[in-house]
Amino acid sequence: MKYCNENGDLKISGLRDFDLAETLECGQCFRFERLDKEDYSIAALGRVLRARQSGDELTLFDCTADEFEKKWMHYFDLETDYAAIKAAISADDPVMQSAVEYAGGIRLLNQEPYECLLSFIISQNNNIPRIKGIIAAMCDKYGDGGAFPDLGRLRGVTEEQFFELKMGFRNKYIYDAVKRLDGGEVVLDSLYGSDSASARQELLKIKGVGPKVADCVLLFSLGHRDVFPIDVWVRRVMSNLYFDGREQSLKTIARFAAEKWGGYAGYAQQYLFYYARSGGMDGKS
Repeated sequence: MKYCNENGDLKISGLRDFDLAETLECGQCFRFERLDKEDYSIAALGRVLRARQSGDELTLFDCTADEFEKKWMHYFDLETDYAAIKAAISADDPVMQSAVEYAGGIRLLNQEPYECLLSFIISQNNNIPRIKGIIAAMCDKYGDGGAFPDLGRLRGVTEEQFFELKMGFRNKYIYDAVKRLDGGEVVLDSLYGSDSASARQELLKIKGVGPKVADCVLLFSLGHRDVFPIDVWVRRVMSNLYFDGREQSLKTIARFAAEKWGGYAGYAQQYLFYYARSGGMDGKS
């Protein structure tokens, strides 16, 4: 990978195992807009970044090399050797080989934990357009210039005011999350270095946060690459392609993933999730 500035934009060439569209559209983040086939606007890390990919070249508009090195290289997880990870998780596994071939450009983002937590609380029993709409409404109402509102801006917001943002039943969960984070009962930054089981238990203290939401936050923002979030899509693909179509319990699937992929289970989950949701497994059993 090489990069240089051209007229105020950063040109990154020689990228391997990275596809901007697959990475953004695989369900791990919500604050982005597709401008055209290869062009995206991404709201993250305190600013809006326009990015465009053509082949193995990525352009970050109005971005310096220093900003890229300090923020976006880590955000897109570009320091990680995904070729080695894909080889490890797909060895002697035709199912995973198909999944990584289908969307081999997915990378796990390193998002801001507070935003990731609130976003995945909102995501429960919800669809992508509506999730993005609710988050946008919260940012417009309480964010500084449309930015994701910091904890101080949400401190005094009531359950009723959250409900007005069309959150539905999730309003009380967002309210509880803000209260517990503000009161120090849950300290997200402390979860980076802890073991995944202990970190999960901390997140489960928040009303409405179950194992799936907790694991998404751990995987997409807190560096716990061993967790394996399980939703209906992942349960379906696992049952169909690893258990001969026999539906399995969440515990059975979680145990299988931990034993099979270990510290790489989170990567395996994303490839399988995208493979299932995007139709890659249609017609397979």
